[in-house]
Amino acid sequence: MSTPPNALIFPRSSAVFGQDERAGEVAHFGIPLKEQRQLADGAAVADLSATRVFRFTGPDRLTWLNSLTSQKIDQLAPGQSTETLVLSPTGHIEGWLRLVDDGEVLWALSDLRTDEAIGFLDRMRFMLRVEIEDVTATHQAVGFVGAPPADLATTVVWDDPWPAIGAGSASYAVVDAGAPVASDSHPGASIDFRIAVVEREVLRTWRHEGLEVAGRDAWDALRIEAWRPDAQDIDHRALVGELDLLRTAVHLAKGCYRGQEAVARVHNLGQPPRRIVFLHLDGSGHLVPPAGAEVRAEVRGQLRAVGHVTTSALHWELGPVALAVIKRSVDPEATLHVVVRGAEGDDTPAEAARTDAHADASQSGESADSGGPEELVVAAQEPIVVTKREPSGPQVQRNREVDQRRR
Repeated sequence: MSTPPNALIFPRSSAVFGQDERAGEVAHFGIPLKEQRQLADGAAVADLSATRVFRFTGPDRLTWLNSLTSQKIDQLAPGQSTETLVLSPTGHIEGWLRLVDDGEVLWALSDLRTDEAIGFLDRMRFMLRVEIEDVTATHQAVGFVGAPPADLATTVVWDDPWPAIGAGSASYAVVDAGAPVASDSHPGASIDFRIAVVEREVLRTWRHEGLEVAGRDAWDALRIEAWRPDAQDIDHRALVGELDLLRTAVHLAKGCYRGQEAVARVHNLGQPPRRIVFLHLDGSGHLVPPAGAEVRAEVRGQLRAVGHVTTSALHWELGPVALAVIKRSVDPEATLHVVVRGAEGDDTPAEAARTDAHADASQSGESADSGGPEELVVAAQEPIVVTKREPSGPQVQRNREVDQRRR
């Protein structure tokens, strides 16, 4: 689906736009650090116009979606915000919906494999009283830190629950794993992300007085700071435990849904094979690796690939930072190295580099940066997801007389 024309008022001549499905969305205006600071201070509105907007209507809308996705939605109160995942039968993340119900309509925002996820949900309606309507052509998403201004006539506002640990959910994060409530020391506790859904006709005349416009890059930089995963941090192998999404997007005690058995198996008996980490990158080389850049660590005396960068930014306070997904077995104290290829002679600002190579890299297991000289950027990892957690299920003792697995 082609994105409708951006309805937000901003100087088109100074905007740097995204690519592919974000071709009509502002990436930045050439001053990304200032945009981040203004957004963090509540003095800017973020252009999130590439986000798709849907309406689910009908009396069965909540129970229908509850039976198909990971979050408990059947009793969602009007005005309450949540998020839910569409999973494969093996528990891999195939879709991600941010939800808020106004009492008559369930509004959904999507950035991840939207056509496939909505197509699956549509096929599962059967005789239920549910209608799905894509209203992206008439409604647009804009982002704020804090409440939207009073002069903006919003249709609904999605108030990001991150990093709260919902009822029936669990944290896999180092700062509050196993705790019933989120830790005040979680970086996301101080950033109040909100996404407003606004009619495009309203945005075309809204002057946003006192507010600047920030691009998606500024939004992503604050998201990295908050340890907040998003669609670009998901590849075809992603599991909920790897990204700490159980805290806001999964209910562990609800009824059956596709992928539930896989989620329960990992939570009760095992460990996720990978984990998301926050990276502090060495800024001396003035390089910010793109999404998909290979992450290496010393394994058996040699630097070997252990994961990849999912989102990166030059943060206005923290400097070059990134989120990355790496193997769970990597020592949390180990120094990591991020591969940047083609760095020499490349004058493109890191913030302007927009690529879909992350998806290709995740499919092949290779770095997204192919060709050109190779440079290693040193990165100190700050673990987000714990390297090992105690399984929640009962521990079954092995009978070594009959169990012939390797001892």
